[in-house]
Amino acid sequence: MSGRSDKALDQMSDYKKQKGQPDRMTTSTGAPIGNKNASLTVGKWGPILLQDFVFTDEMAHFGRERIPERVVHAKGAGAFGYFEVTHDITQYTKMKMFSSIGKKTPMAIRFSTVGGESGSADTARDPRGFAMKFYTEDGNWDLVGNNTPIFFIRDPILFPSFIHTQKRNPATHLKDPDMFWDFITLRPETTHQVSFLFSDRGTPDGYRRMNGYGSHTFKLVNDAGEAVYTKFHFKTDQGIKNFNMDEAGNLASSDPDYATRDLYNAIAEGNFPSWSMFIQVMTFKEAETYKYNPFDLTKVWPHSDFPLIPAGRFVLNRNPKDYFAEVEQIAFAPIHMVPGVEASPDKMLQGRLYSYPDTHRHRLGTNYMQIPVNCPYAKTNNYQRDGPACVTDNQVGAPNYFPNSFSGPVDNVKNNETTFNISGDVQRYNSADDDNFTQVGNFWRNVLKPSERSALVRNIGAHLSGAQEFIQARAVKNFGQCDPEYGSRLQQELNKYKTQKVGAQAQL
Repeated sequence: MSGRSDKALDQMSDYKKQKGQPDRMTTSTGAPIGNKNASLTVGKWGPILLQDFVFTDEMAHFGRERIPERVVHAKGAGAFGYFEVTHDITQYTKMKMFSSIGKKTPMAIRFSTVGGESGSADTARDPRGFAMKFYTEDGNWDLVGNNTPIFFIRDPILFPSFIHTQKRNPATHLKDPDMFWDFITLRPETTHQVSFLFSDRGTPDGYRRMNGYGSHTFKLVNDAGEAVYTKFHFKTDQGIKNFNMDEAGNLASSDPDYATRDLYNAIAEGNFPSWSMFIQVMTFKEAETYKYNPFDLTKVWPHSDFPLIPAGRFVLNRNPKDYFAEVEQIAFAPIHMVPGVEASPDKMLQGRLYSYPDTHRHRLGTNYMQIPVNCPYAKTNNYQRDGPACVTDNQVGAPNYFPNSFSGPVDNVKNNETTFNISGDVQRYNSADDDNFTQVGNFWRNVLKPSERSALVRNIGAHLSGAQEFIQARAVKNFGQCDPEYGSRLQQELNKYKTQKVGAQAQL
């Protein structure tokens, strides 16, 4: 007995107890190995022989065992469990996983930070990815969201530039506050998400104690072909808990893998985390006349106008058997939908429908859906063949073209998407001057407690103080348009840093 209570630290000794006697060692071809402690050489001091397959087999694989890390959401943790229906929402959707109360559907989830590299700290100030894969009988449904109901931008053409500002300066290879705040202040639609991010919600206490959101607007379709717009919410049953700036910073130094360890240990100890699922529903008619653009990802649907409707809950009860196989290679894409859920005109969602599977084909290959963790439980029948890393039977003998006369799989009109009308002039609409501040002012006045407002100003001031003064002035102006007090208190906070800087220079 190790005497330790940390299940993550005890993983190796636990494996030994479960395994008992070790298996025989082999090469990748299954051939047994006689001696893994030494290369095959000419004499004791001599060169290694090319015929040493034990050596070349090991080294050739070692040089290729890393795949490209995700461009965003590189650092993350995963788990598995099930979703259970607790309330009837079949009036809104024909998705089979919601067909009856009590029905359970296997699922996987990956939590992550957004901007950091795979070795970055779990407690960094950052949104948290909240990506869910439901293995339904109609195929995989991926709901790929964050721990915030909104995002920084509303047009996907700006996404690469935004992410570049969260990464490293290409010249210095350092994080650059000028890059971050220059973009943020030039695109004031970011103000809402930035206010969430720099509150203590931007440093949650692990993955178990935060909410999740589909964030985008989606469309639900019922058996009668009737459609409504919807948003998905997942409320943590553990209760929301956050770190303040100092606590998060200390953990980044002492335990940079805090959230990963916390999730693994909770599940290993049988303390299975769970979340309750709710939906918001908006009719097409309501969407046409609502005071905000319902497809604007920088805004929320107020609960007073569109109350939360309970639907179900999910429980995480299994850790990954192997991180690379089941977390690094798991691939989520918002376009992975099933009958009963469809895309809305949300511009950011529309952009992600393309970019996610395109990225997976780059990282994992064109057959990424054949990787076990991505493979749907439902049987796939299609006209896709061949490609690198095809590890199935390649649909032996079946025609690879459509239409055909030889019993190839056929389509069914009942699975058609809903029809909808679109009208408007085709052009590039710059949404920079849409209402960027009203909801942020409501967040400041009505959502945050006085202590949380103080923390928000302190957190922004600490980060913004590293940017140039003209960028600071632009930021204060933007935040001040949300609420005058918000801007004035931020200016006071920045003045403290200026005073400290002047004092330090005077001592030189």
